[in-house]
Amino acid sequence: MKKFNIRKVLDGLTAVSSPSPSPQLGAKENELIPETLQSEHFQICKTVRHGFPYQPSSMAFDPVQKILAIGTQSGALRLFGRPGVECYCQHESGAAVIQLQFLINEGALVSALADDSIHLWNLRQKRPAVLHSLKFNKERITFCHLPFQSKWLYIGSERGNIHIVNVESFTLSGYTIMWNKAIELFSSLTAYFPSFLVPPTSFFFFQLIIGFESGIVVLWDLKSKRADYRYTYDEAIHSVAWHHEGKQFICSHSDGTLTIWNIKSPAKPAQTITPHGKQPKDGKKPEPCKPILKVEYKTTRAGDPFMIFSGGLSYDTVGRRPCLTVMHGKSTAVLEMDYPIVDFLTLCETPYPNDFQEPYAVVVLLEKDLVVIDLAQNGYPIFENPYPMMIHESPVTCCEYLADCPVDLIPALYSVGSRQKRQGYSKKEWPISGGNWGLGTQSYPEIIITGHADGSVKFWDASAIMLQVLYKLKTAKVFEKARCKEEKPNTEIVDEDPFAIQLMSWCPESRMLCVAGVSAHVIIYRFSKQEITTEVVQLLEVRLQYELNDLESPEGGGDQTPAPPTPSTSPSPQTAAPQTHTSTSSNSSDGIRDNIPCLKVRSSPLKQSPGYQVELVVQLVWVSGEPPQQISSLAINSSYGLVVFGNSNGLAVVDYLQKTVLLNLGTVELYGSNDPYQRQLRSPRKSRQPSGDYLVCMCVFHTLHVFHSVTIMFLFLSTGLCDINEGSATSEDRCKSPTSGFNVFVKRGVLFFPAKMSRKLSLPTELKPDLDNRDNSFSRSRSSSVTSIDKEAREAVTSFYFCETYNRKTDGGLTPSLWVGTSLGTVLAISLNMPPAGEQRLLQPVIVSPCGTLVRLKGSILRMAFLDSTGSLLPSAFEPWYEPNAPANGEERDKVRKRRPVSVSPSTSQELNENQYAVLCSEKQAKVISLPSQTCVFKHNITETSFVLRADVVQINTGICVACFCANGHIMTLSLPGLRPLLDVNYLPLTDMRIARTFCFTNLGQALYLISPTEIQRITYSQEVCENLQEMLGELFTPVETPEAPNRGFFKGLFGGGAQSLDREELFGESGAGKAPRSLAQHIPGPGGIEGMKGAASGIVGDLARARIALDERGQKLSEVEERTAAMMASADTFSKHAHEMMLKCKDKKWYQF
Repeated sequence: MKKFNIRKVLDGLTAVSSPSPSPQLGAKENELIPETLQSEHFQICKTVRHGFPYQPSSMAFDPVQKILAIGTQSGALRLFGRPGVECYCQHESGAAVIQLQFLINEGALVSALADDSIHLWNLRQKRPAVLHSLKFNKERITFCHLPFQSKWLYIGSERGNIHIVNVESFTLSGYTIMWNKAIELFSSLTAYFPSFLVPPTSFFFFQLIIGFESGIVVLWDLKSKRADYRYTYDEAIHSVAWHHEGKQFICSHSDGTLTIWNIKSPAKPAQTITPHGKQPKDGKKPEPCKPILKVEYKTTRAGDPFMIFSGGLSYDTVGRRPCLTVMHGKSTAVLEMDYPIVDFLTLCETPYPNDFQEPYAVVVLLEKDLVVIDLAQNGYPIFENPYPMMIHESPVTCCEYLADCPVDLIPALYSVGSRQKRQGYSKKEWPISGGNWGLGTQSYPEIIITGHADGSVKFWDASAIMLQVLYKLKTAKVFEKARCKEEKPNTEIVDEDPFAIQLMSWCPESRMLCVAGVSAHVIIYRFSKQEITTEVVQLLEVRLQYELNDLESPEGGGDQTPAPPTPSTSPSPQTAAPQTHTSTSSNSSDGIRDNIPCLKVRSSPLKQSPGYQVELVVQLVWVSGEPPQQISSLAINSSYGLVVFGNSNGLAVVDYLQKTVLLNLGTVELYGSNDPYQRQLRSPRKSRQPSGDYLVCMCVFHTLHVFHSVTIMFLFLSTGLCDINEGSATSEDRCKSPTSGFNVFVKRGVLFFPAKMSRKLSLPTELKPDLDNRDNSFSRSRSSSVTSIDKEAREAVTSFYFCETYNRKTDGGLTPSLWVGTSLGTVLAISLNMPPAGEQRLLQPVIVSPCGTLVRLKGSILRMAFLDSTGSLLPSAFEPWYEPNAPANGEERDKVRKRRPVSVSPSTSQELNENQYAVLCSEKQAKVISLPSQTCVFKHNITETSFVLRADVVQINTGICVACFCANGHIMTLSLPGLRPLLDVNYLPLTDMRIARTFCFTNLGQALYLISPTEIQRITYSQEVCENLQEMLGELFTPVETPEAPNRGFFKGLFGGGAQSLDREELFGESGAGKAPRSLAQHIPGPGGIEGMKGAASGIVGDLARARIALDERGQKLSEVEERTAAMMASADTFSKHAHEMMLKCKDKKWYQF
């Protein structure tokens, strides 16, 4: 009896209830294409976030664990350990993080937010969680401070009050320092209230320094609950710092001064310094400077102390960049920063504030960078930042993500990228070195490519959820740069960032790279390990522009002067300098720009370092005063040696091996006479009507002797390329070969050549024009939103795919092809007749011929792919990489470049009578087309109310699927070839076009997008990766012994008291200080604590988790009890020994001898 499977029943019900039509494939054929992917194979979760924290607001450092925490204005937390150990957390409220405080070496972190809440984070787990939260209701939080090895957190408020919180229970203490008791109001009430607490910056013994913004500093005695001393200054205070001995402290002020005070001399400061102020000769007060926002006072055993501060520059330093000043003894170093300073911290050898700090580095948090300065070396060099924080060095404009790429690719990119590293960094190791790496089993290589606004392209190693820059390519070096605005050419189509990268196409096997920029330029790069100097950069200029007749009034006056016939082919480049190219720039008498590119290619020799080197530059030019349209689609194929790009006007196919344009025509011309929208090109001669008998020829010959054996390439009905007169063929009516002087013209479908080279060709039956019987069924079936002829007039090319497939129903074998997708949902095919490999490939031309329309979908075409008869993904053909600049007698020159064959199973193909399946995905729907019959076997309507932004055909586990990201935030996957919905999750709404521009899927369940201008968010949609993610993540907290406390000496210990007495319950606990008012703050249990776990967990899993935590706590307590017991036993043994010695000593003495 057949086993009943409820999942198959549910899948069937889903397919029936969905709005998409049912599969059109027979039952027999459906069984022969099994689908291994099921819905349980998919799950969405975030993996890791890379890049610089966007809009940072605060910073903290654990000197024992060596962990750095950064908070942002959006409530995010980024934690950094050693390179490769990173963690991202997010506060639910999204309020700005105003301050962070580590519980040093305790695996916990306190965050204070702008919404007057404080949170305790548990860092002892791989994904930190909030243990407790405390929300203040009546007072605004301005500052908080947690002394080392103390469980009492001091919180300053906007009213000037200080509250104390127990970090273990996260409850308020009844001990409160009121502002009026601290500053002792008398007759000066109006002068000092309201005042704002700046910080209690350091805890020394039983004294707490409180700085108020109004200029008052109070030394508060915690035991006696009164102010010992009060210090006043005329200028507002921004920060306060202790000297480690507790005899002095330093303040920074709003007029750019630093005041150093002795504890027992409150009348006036012991020293007043204006570091950047001009000192008058008459001894008057220096001129005021900008505020010093923060100062730190660090001491050393062997030398002078360090005074480090930010700000304080003179007001006359206009245009000077933000600075950090380091004063050490008599030397003053001013370190300029690229961005405004948010915060800085001094890293010291000891965590104890009452010992010599011995500073060794300064961490400076800037608005868009993180800088670490080495204080131990002369000149204060910076450390080389190992984190991927310079993603935003120039704004990211596009991304590509490749998983499971060739294993030799990352070492090759690293070897050439290591030569680009800057010099002059500190030779010491990176000081932020806490945490441990994960132990994940993910071993496949991953590469992320980012294109930037300055024209640079960066390659990143993204393996094992890490990110490290490998190589940086600067595409702007190819062009001439204007030195000033006056020299800027008036042909640019963008005001800013004319070199910005818009599209990228990369063949990882051959390492060929092609990029398209916003200035309508395409650059083709070849990878080489040798340095070369290119005397002349090879250039092609293409006129890709066409115009349509006014369809509303096709009978326009004949006296109008039409534009020149476009599009047209561009001549191949010559061996001379770029300015000697045939496509010369020209301006008419009335100033109309024509044949002018947007950018000027450099004419001087170009030195190209190892890595990616320019092979060819292709530029679209102005046509009759109209700028070229930006490129909307791009593809490269290393096996064919071709690059194709398109825009809203049409497409162009370029042979980058022979440096020629093979095809250049408008999108309308691809349809031939079967254009469903009946659009017509504007003829340059209104009196001549286009005839369906005309066949326009475009011949691309590399040299003259190829004519004897070449098969002539033909195109259909392209009156914009050549305007042919039926009666005569003048010089204006002929199409000229770009490299030869021979004239070629067409008369009534016959192709004529001079003398013996003439050959007669006829149109194929399926391409013959039929102007009287146009198929308008699709035009009538489209939605009303696209019925306007004005909207349909300009059809952009949106996607390409190189493949070996069947272009016609009658094809008996596979042929190299180029499939083209348009913005109106049309898929067309172009056949490629490739010459033999080797030297013949460089001599004979590639023959290109359009094959007409194959299929139409709703919405713009986004992605195309091909499957074999078993449902396996067919990769595009590629050429293995070889060294292009190898010596002439080297082995690399002897390598034969072969195209990778496409495997097809003959037995299955014969049984099904179908050899391939084409997968087509648009903004609205997906279709699977059987080839060569060109019948639709599966169709699925992806969305009705939204549209797809990104679609990719990816491989996951043992199957393949279509992954889609919609504008409404849904991430969906569809099985192949059946197009069954497997996943539909409302993940991320489209809040910024940056997400739509950078979102991309890749194989093995990986995806990424730019979550902010400076950060990349990586996600997974694979259940297997989600299950293994916990092992792959690094650990932030590692067991480290706390350094020993400094030896304070006999007299200090005898007369100085101790800090330990301040942490007793008698002082701040409920028994000594009472309870705090309930209305002051509200305690909220976090999801990471026991309370949150009790509410979230249920059943035996929750019980086991709670039992495990309780067991760990019990084990810790037992170990503490064991240590105490051992100490008591040792003390008892010592006491027994001394007692026995005393007994022996006094045994024989009489009573009067005592």
